[in-house]
Amino acid sequence: MTARVLITGGRGKTGRRVAAHLAAHGVDVVLGTRRPSGPQDWRFDWADPGSAAAFDGCEAAYLVAPTDRTDHLTVMEPVLDAAMQRGVRRFVLLSSSLLEAGGPMMGQVHAWLARNAPEWAVLRPSWFMQNFSEGPHTATIRDEGVIYSATGTGRVGFIDADDIAASAAACLVASAPLNADVVLTGPEALSYDDAAALIAAALGRPVRHVSLEPAALTARFVAQGLPAGYAETLTDLDRAIAAGAEEATTDGVERVTGRPSAPFRVFAARAAASWT
Repeated sequence: MTARVLITGGRGKTGRRVAAHLAAHGVDVVLGTRRPSGPQDWRFDWADPGSAAAFDGCEAAYLVAPTDRTDHLTVMEPVLDAAMQRGVRRFVLLSSSLLEAGGPMMGQVHAWLARNAPEWAVLRPSWFMQNFSEGPHTATIRDEGVIYSATGTGRVGFIDADDIAASAAACLVASAPLNADVVLTGPEALSYDDAAALIAAALGRPVRHVSLEPAALTARFVAQGLPAGYAETLTDLDRAIAAGAEEATTDGVERVTGRPSAPFRVFAARAAASWT
């Protein structure tokens, strides 16, 4: 049994859910966050090498890469080296279904862990259902009844963040390390039009999907304050969806946790209050 775990991004979509699952396993958790506010919190910023002190006393860590840059390994490697020097053996990295080991962004960290970490797992989820209820689409659904993307009719195996968290917790406390990556999806591949229809059914009012040209989506991201390079990277992911890159579904959640992943309609019913 893992005794103590650092959760980076500890107040984020998956981090706080991972903490809840680990607490149910009786595991002591430290929440790494840029803005500490509670007794379990420790100030943590990948760009600050001093953040490595948060790993003291921990045997394992859940890794969420910084969201304000794309050169993730450059900033994460020194802190990960320091974590291993402090005795951390097991790392579980949150990556993406579209990012292979050695690819851009978290793909570089994935490859580094496979080469260097004593015990590791890389979770590669598809797009979060919570992006609609806790992320970039929340306000436009609530205020305009609109979801904007550049995905066209491409389909995605949207996954509930709680299923990602349950998978992470299982990897962190398992008696044997996974030492592999696993692609996590929901049980069905849906277009953004499908997602809009399911949200509309949960709300009892119209919600529609507006598919933008990629350049227009990038401009929206930049207007929201994202760096231009990061905005273009996000747009490229929508281009990949439009081309069919996310249509596959897997049984990864069930293989890791022993239970199936949740369907989108269940998520939409549960999240309806976030759009009212």
